[in-house]
Amino acid sequence: MEKTLSWQKLARAQGPFYVATGLWPLLHRKSFEAVTGPKKDWWLVQTVGVLVTAIGASLLAAARKERSDPETVILATGSALGLAGIDAVHVSRRTIRPVYLADMVVELFLAYAWKQAHRTTQ
Repeated sequence: MEKTLSWQKLARAQGPFYVATGLWPLLHRKSFEAVTGPKKDWWLVQTVGVLVTAIGASLLAAARKERSDPETVILATGSALGLAGIDAVHVSRRTIRPVYLADMVVELFLAYAWKQAHRTTQ
């Protein structure tokens, strides 16, 4: 029998991951750019950071509930798939560094785990 993560454990994992990765460029631009490469449109990095942080906070709030809402599953899965897709496209176009492929792998794992967790709660 395949063991799946509960939706609450997923939200408790993805939430802090998103809060941390969202806040990182907002709090320390120099280290963020040292890893991910220089950014031309810093306002766009800040916008993505704020949105990813908000998604993470939402997932942490949802984890405190006893049942998952469809909105939480959609937010978590959609965010993970969207970020993975952006990583894949822009690494292949060489607009962003290959280090983003590591994030893509994490995002794809999260999307898969949400699918599995949602399947077991139906």
